[in-house]
Amino acid sequence: MEKVEASGVEDVSVLETWKRLEGDPKTVLVDVRTRAEWAFVGVPDLSKINKDVMLIEWQTFPDSRIAPHFIERLTAALAAKGVEKNTEIFFICRSGGRSRMAAEAIAGAGYSRCRNVMEGFEGPLDAAQHRSQIAGWKFAGLNWLQG
Repeated sequence: MEKVEASGVEDVSVLETWKRLEGDPKTVLVDVRTRAEWAFVGVPDLSKINKDVMLIEWQTFPDSRIAPHFIERLTAALAAKGVEKNTEIFFICRSGGRSRMAAEAIAGAGYSRCRNVMEGFEGPLDAAQHRSQIAGWKFAGLNWLQG
């Protein structure tokens, strides 16, 4: 079930995200996890639909501070790809928290169709404290690559 917050950022499931990325050639996926996560956990693979994932850290590792100039770096990268402010942009992180904050920040910069991938790449922890077991991009069987 998708929902829209007051910020205008819509929470979207991973399967709905894939459907929209596949259905609209202009849509963009931005992975806001850390370099360490990309390298050791993997990244979504959009090559099947002839797209690349934009990798822009929301927080720095290991201190978890908001990455300096996040908005400026992402808006410059979006502009370089010809992404317009009304393009649907999906934000993904590990489980949906950081991606929501990043989506809200970019919505505040004038991008009108920011979406949060609510289950993230790995989803929440299960009863055994493991990820990718009950929800998320990997759990859904969507394509991904080991970094």
